Amino acid sequence: MCFSPRMNLRIAALAAIFTLGVAPSGKAGGKAEEIGKVTFHLQTDEGSNPKMIFSQTNDGKPPFFLRSPEITMKDIVAFRPFPSGMGEEFGVVFQLKDSAKRHLAVVSISSQGKYLLAQANGRFVDCVMIDGPVEDGFIVIWKGLTLEEVKLFDKAMPRIGDDGKGKKKKKTK
Repeated sequence: MCFSPRMNLRIAALAAIFTLGVAPSGKAGGKAEEIGKVTFHLQTDEGSNPKMIFSQTNDGKPPFFLRSPEITMKDIVAFRPFPSGMGEEFGVVFQLKDSAKRHLAVVSISSQGKYLLAQANGRFVDCVMIDGPVEDGFIVIWKGLTLEEVKLFDKAMPRIGDDGKGKKKKKTK
């Protein structure tokens, strides 16, 4: 089969797009895998659109959660780890940006009695029932994180209360 130079250029462009599309997204530039990721997902009904939900067994009951997270890493400004009391596991308190703080307050008021599931790097780590309004701008994962994940969070954001000393600051012009 013979292709014109213009066709070869199109095929090369499609091949490049295909290669980028199937490359593991966690390794793009090497940064996403190094930094770590945390997401918080709200419980929903089994009758919701199957493409928009996933199932996670919790205490023998299979509640369903929205695929689209309520809180992500982009909503977090700082964190503080603590020993969970369950072996080598850690818990973490996350401090939210103002916009995420307001969003969590609304979600926690309108979703009382539902669960909020926490995932770290795509794996289930904790699940809590929303029993009241959360208006202080902090969200907690009580257990399930490893020391390696805490170290990844250290690379991604400051710790709560740190003034930034000891970390390299970006040069401003």
